[in-house]
Amino acid sequence: MEIKKIENPRFLKQLNITELNQLSQDIRDFLIENISQTGGHFSSNLGIVELTVALHYVFDSPDDKILFDVGHQSYVHKILTGRALQFSKLKKYGGLCGFQNRQESIYDPWEAGHSSTAISGATGLALARDLKKEKFEVVSVIGDAALMSGESLEALNFLGGIDTKVIVILNDNNMSISRNVGGLSNFLSDVRMSYKYNQAKNNYTEILSQSPMGQKIFDVTKKVKDKVKKKILLDTPFSQFDLDYIGPVDGHNMAELIRALETVKSLDHSVVLHVLTKKGKGYEPAENDHSGVYHSVAPFDISKGVQKVADDEKHSWSQSVSEHIEYLMSKNDDICVITPAMITGSRLQNIFKKYPERSFDVGIAEEHAMTLAAGLSQGGEFPFLSVYSSFFQRAYDQLNHDIARMKLPCLIGIDRAGLVGGDGATHHGVFDIGLIAPIPGVVIMAPKDEVEAQKLINTAYYNKDNPYVMRYSKNKVVNTHQHTDETIKLGQWELIKEANDAMINVVTYGDNVNAVVEMAEEDHLPINIINARFIKPLDREMLERISDKPIIVYETDLINGSLGSIMSLYYEKNHIDVDMSFIGIEDHYVTFGDNESLYKQEHISLNDLKNKIKEIKHEKRKN
Repeated sequence: MEIKKIENPRFLKQLNITELNQLSQDIRDFLIENISQTGGHFSSNLGIVELTVALHYVFDSPDDKILFDVGHQSYVHKILTGRALQFSKLKKYGGLCGFQNRQESIYDPWEAGHSSTAISGATGLALARDLKKEKFEVVSVIGDAALMSGESLEALNFLGGIDTKVIVILNDNNMSISRNVGGLSNFLSDVRMSYKYNQAKNNYTEILSQSPMGQKIFDVTKKVKDKVKKKILLDTPFSQFDLDYIGPVDGHNMAELIRALETVKSLDHSVVLHVLTKKGKGYEPAENDHSGVYHSVAPFDISKGVQKVADDEKHSWSQSVSEHIEYLMSKNDDICVITPAMITGSRLQNIFKKYPERSFDVGIAEEHAMTLAAGLSQGGEFPFLSVYSSFFQRAYDQLNHDIARMKLPCLIGIDRAGLVGGDGATHHGVFDIGLIAPIPGVVIMAPKDEVEAQKLINTAYYNKDNPYVMRYSKNKVVNTHQHTDETIKLGQWELIKEANDAMINVVTYGDNVNAVVEMAEEDHLPINIINARFIKPLDREMLERISDKPIIVYETDLINGSLGSIMSLYYEKNHIDVDMSFIGIEDHYVTFGDNESLYKQEHISLNDLKNKIKEIKHEKRKN
């Protein structure tokens, strides 16, 4: 079938099983061909092809609402809803979003990017439907890892106690939830899959409810059934939430999938359908990937697979930070490492292999990770928690309440800080400064290069007087191939470039420092450049020293609550009259695309900084 000609999923209902299977293969081939050229979430989408086709065969989207948890595995859904032509611009600026997106299509009733929101969202949609007396199905598709997150379990707990209907599809590609075992369990699963059983159950209820005596009989038999059900389904966690469970179902058997989906559609109450899928199905290297290499990929050669490109000069910030933590762990046995399901993403593989007793992967559980760090610190250990900036947002209360309030020493590595490109609004790490800065006692650091990062990490470890946060981007950094044991005085900034004819002071931090220095040298700009490597606490001596010239605070993060705001408040409180300008992201969410395009759109590029410098120079000369 010509995948690019698909306009909507209505045609699926005209296809037989053989044709649906062929369509699934065609879609899988299309995904492999296209994602290998553009990059994107790869293995999860290959694993969900048949399930998505079956969903659109059985349900009537967009009337029925299909929510994909996280949304990164919605590529097949996008194809079936008429968006295949846009795949050449997947995650590109102005192109196709890598997640469900309500502005993109009426077939997307939900949008996310972070895990474990789909059951809560689906339950809310279902309750709104019931209140409006509307009739449609609400389906939540969630992965086995996301199901174990606290928000998902909270949602299941609530869903099992209310009178509504949500269909929860557990897309299990890792066997995280064990199968029920034994003949009786298999028999019950088969019975629940049976139309005759469900029809008989509905008829039985209807007949008995027509008379007072019948209602009493029904109530008694229901109590007996519920007691038997609790004993039989004891090994199924969903029974503890009072939710029916069907499965497991082969997620690559189209006939079995359709039969199961038609069954859950016919029910009048909430149910969990357990579907077993193979992550990366159809592309052997992805099927055999156990470390997450094919979860999200850059463009690659299909014939060769994803190749690790050796770069002796640069490596990722994640790798740089991880290597220095490992170096410190080799000399100090009180350092522990925590990650919420991001061992590979945060480049912690070597640490987990070398120090398994001091390394903890808590799964998708940022809140637990943060309070676990608090407990370790209280117990005399020094925890390093590596968490993406966008996912840190979930652990704000724990940092505030459980770590900062008790002044527990630790280091939080805020990975993927700043704009991150193609993953868009849900993943841009531009909120952490504004969130953390108001918390008393927390030190916020942002290194300009690898050596400075090592010194800041050492400062956090050897001082052990505060909770420390160090933020670093998704970019690469020069690899020095060595480690230092030096520290930096708490709160001390650096005048990194001083011009004899300087008319303006530019204050910035992180990756931006060296970028601004390079620009100033190339264009011979008359500016001083200050490296604000401690965003909190401020360097008060430096602030007063630079207050005699116009100041530009150059940030590529959200401007509200960031460094410029903190500096401005300091000057105001201390009655220091200063001419300040601010460059940063205004009060809105930033879309997806390459960072160069996003910087231009947000007016935070180096060229924007250069124009601001010229503007101030011109104003000064006029005066």
